[in-house]
Amino acid sequence: MRHGLSGNKFGRNQTLRAATIRDLCRAAIKCESIQTTRAKAVEARKAIDRLITLGKDNTLAAKRRAFALLIDHELVSHLFNVVAPRFMKRQGGYTRIIKFAVNRQGDNAQMVILELTERAAVVAPSESKVADAQIVDTKKVDVKAPVKKPVGKKTEAKPAKAVEKAVKAEKKVAAKKAATKE
Repeated sequence: MRHGLSGNKFGRNQTLRAATIRDLCRAAIKCESIQTTRAKAVEARKAIDRLITLGKDNTLAAKRRAFALLIDHELVSHLFNVVAPRFMKRQGGYTRIIKFAVNRQGDNAQMVILELTERAAVVAPSESKVADAQIVDTKKVDVKAPVKKPVGKKTEAKPAKAVEKAVKAEKKVAAKKAATKE
């Protein structure tokens, strides 16, 4: 009997279960939105919320604890420099789970989208199929303004620069696609 034991086993042993949760966390931090089953999303949500809380702390010990789960230096720096500063004013609820209307064909598993509540500017193609890309703001991000960290820590403009570079890169890709179509 599993009295008082929390968490879903997913029909896997401990190492495979930890690898599944790690991979879901890595994908959610990198892509900011992933599609998975409800059971896996509920378990991954706990770990992602812990990682973002560590990212808000921004100490060496917190970075080492985050690295222990993510096992990727670039992803840890992305978490601490880009993702976590967005949640400085929020005390919890860093992720949301959105259910699909249709279950997965084959095993009838309930599919969901696991996403971060505060997301960066998303670049989407325009409806008129022009080469330009529209910028859709889910959170009004001022690209030129630096993201400020709490008092007593260094203020960096890295997150704003990263968003600006991503927007420029998307515009270049859209322009190249338009040039090849002509």
